[in-house]
Amino acid sequence: MRKRKFDLNALPAAAGNEIDDRLHAATPLRKLMNKVFPDHWSFLLGEVALWSFVILLLTGTFLTLFFDPSMEETVYNGSYTPLRGVSMSRAFASSLDISFDVRGGLFMRQMHHWAALLFVAGIIVHMFRTFFTGAFRKPRELNWIVGLLLFWIAIFEGLFGYSLPDDALSGTGLRIMNAIVLSIPVIGSWIAFAGFGSEFPGTEIIPRFYTLHILLLPALLVGLVTVHLVLLLLQKHAQWPGPGRTNYNVVGERMVPRYASKMGAFFLINFAVIAIMSGLFQINPIWIFGPYKAAVVSAGSQPDWYVMFLDGSARLFPAWEIRAFGYTLPPIFWPAVVLPGILTVLPMIYPFIEARRLKDRRVHNLLQRPRDVPNRTALGVMAIAFYVVLVLSGGNDIIADQFSISLNATTWAGRIGLLLGPPIAYWVTYRICLGLQQHDREVLVHGVETGIIRRLPDGRFMEVHQPLGPTDEHGHGQLEYAGWAVPKKMNRLGALVPTVKGFFFPVERPSRTPIGNGGRPVSTGPQGQRELEEAERPR
Repeated sequence: MRKRKFDLNALPAAAGNEIDDRLHAATPLRKLMNKVFPDHWSFLLGEVALWSFVILLLTGTFLTLFFDPSMEETVYNGSYTPLRGVSMSRAFASSLDISFDVRGGLFMRQMHHWAALLFVAGIIVHMFRTFFTGAFRKPRELNWIVGLLLFWIAIFEGLFGYSLPDDALSGTGLRIMNAIVLSIPVIGSWIAFAGFGSEFPGTEIIPRFYTLHILLLPALLVGLVTVHLVLLLLQKHAQWPGPGRTNYNVVGERMVPRYASKMGAFFLINFAVIAIMSGLFQINPIWIFGPYKAAVVSAGSQPDWYVMFLDGSARLFPAWEIRAFGYTLPPIFWPAVVLPGILTVLPMIYPFIEARRLKDRRVHNLLQRPRDVPNRTALGVMAIAFYVVLVLSGGNDIIADQFSISLNATTWAGRIGLLLGPPIAYWVTYRICLGLQQHDREVLVHGVETGIIRRLPDGRFMEVHQPLGPTDEHGHGQLEYAGWAVPKKMNRLGALVPTVKGFFFPVERPSRTPIGNGGRPVSTGPQGQRELEEAERPR
């Protein structure tokens, strides 16, 4: 019997065939690998959030191995000398051990915290890009809702993780959280008792937050991220208008190999930036704050930046206590419970409100420039102004202390700013958008300024304009605005040599115009090559 020769080169193909015979994965994988993604820097904003979330999972797994989520009292006897002999919870003691006794523990803690801040920031910036460019329109309304859910779950995930060390700063935040829950009519006291296990601070809240932080909320985040990506793959990727781009195609790069390579490189860049920040910039030094004591609260207790708008709204809202039907609505209920509810529901239904107002039922795969939709852009900037005023008001005690002004004055400045700032931001943004639209139309009609001044026979001077297309008998351009950037400078029209690509050194050689002896162009054939060599030969 002849022995069959083993072919190592054929092994991958044979293994792939065997796997496909059982899983039938070739067709969906081929479709995934051939998926085309448009190439634009603004699409990387969502990847900042995605890769930050991956880093959160990796660093969180490391921290889980050493953290003890117990509120049982113990006496600290670790490496940090100033707190030796101090009574504290095991949660705080284990956090100190991670910071000072576990090799690389402090670095991992800081990476986890910086990645959390960047994760939420990435979601917010990505959602603003989606809003301003109209990427939430049909058929992407569901993905917009998924993104909003990711934002709020990320906030709760960060809030629970921020509370786990049981230090003085996070304990103050827990106290405020307990007051917010208690302010809810009818069910507030039941929810607070179920969460804390008893009167504040209780002994159960840290273990319960720990379960939510490492199990339930991460599972929800992973599920929503998966849904978000699946919807992205099933639908056409939205793209900017431009040459060759229509509502029915996507111009860009295939998933494999180019786009996948870029995604891998961007993950490494994201990882490196977070690692550098974690090594150079200290964040959340719990050993300075000390363990939480219910009777001790310090000034300057601000949460992470993404929660500061709720802190600011609570500080600005008047002390209006409403009593009716045997129930009391404390002042904190409106800014800390009602306002987040409005900020959740209103953005979710906005795509349907805009579609109904415009009577728009079409499918949109082309993005819009913000200047072309002044109403929506002004609304977005109005929301940003509202948010910025609340964030600044969340630190009004620090502002009052640093600038030696009255705390009451900063509170009233925040209230006035909250009423006047957003409308002013809306009006200014709306006018800027109209001005930018007008400028685009002027360039389309009159052409691009060349910088060349011509003197007319009657003595007047006039700048020469380069038309962008066909003109009428009066010299006015006939091009219509196509929803994409209008060139405003001559180098955009090929008047200057394109910039050679490269960072530290050029990666390509600029093309040369074939000029022979006497300055005349030559052909690109063999005869022309000989003429070029003759012209370059030193004399």
